[in-house]
Amino acid sequence: MDERLISISTTPSGITTITISRPHRRNAVNPATARALYSAFLAFEDDPTQKVAILTGSDGFFCAGADLVDLTLQSKQDPSKVPLDPQDRDHLQPVQDRNIAPMGPSRLQVKKPVIAAVAGHAVAGGLELSLLADMRVVEEDATFGVYCRRWGVPLIDGGTVRLQAIVGLGRALDMILTGRPVSAQEALSMGLANRVVPKGKALEEATKIAEQLLLFPNGCMNVDRDSCYYAAYNASSFEDAMRNEYDHGVEVLQTESIQGAARFASGKGRHGGFEKL
Repeated sequence: MDERLISISTTPSGITTITISRPHRRNAVNPATARALYSAFLAFEDDPTQKVAILTGSDGFFCAGADLVDLTLQSKQDPSKVPLDPQDRDHLQPVQDRNIAPMGPSRLQVKKPVIAAVAGHAVAGGLELSLLADMRVVEEDATFGVYCRRWGVPLIDGGTVRLQAIVGLGRALDMILTGRPVSAQEALSMGLANRVVPKGKALEEATKIAEQLLLFPNGCMNVDRDSCYYAAYNASSFEDAMRNEYDHGVEVLQTESIQGAARFASGKGRHGGFEKL
């Protein structure tokens, strides 16, 4: 993995931070970066010591989308082969069994919680990468937008699927059709942003949230998370969603719920307290 494209840090407590590191392109993603991001998320999923991931960008930028400068340079070299590298052509394959996407991990429903720490621009494919996360912590001067509308580049990394599930069809179509910039405060009002924080504080706040998630019984949290995604994207009916919720939720009653009830009975967590659960 090319550490000049992304950086990865892990903590003993279980937080993985994945940082896009191409500030000269405002962290736009070229095929090599997409491969690195995809591999990083698969490694996070496969590591039992890591419980929560944070996705962010370096130098005050989240991600400006696909690297159109890189794509243009390749097409000038050989217009009949875009992209040129055989590895790069893997990114333009149809969706199949969680395979790599043009932006890398954007076809995954990551198996553990992900928080996006957004500074600067999260636009075009960068917006789509932010939608991979369960929550978006956004700096006060950050901007979202489907900027690729101007150049005839479609959303092929989940933007039309995830955005409308998160903010609703009307708001999603407003963003998708117009391509207009959406400020942090507007993103908060529509549910695209979960927290708005001062400039330079997104990663810090995302880390605090991740640390809070580590305090909870992990199996129960992930079962509830999975049920939310199933209901949003996969359920065939209300009854199907309810059945899935019960069938998987009941599995954690013996492993975590009884012990949790005993801790409550002993005096923990009274009056809504979350400390030292």
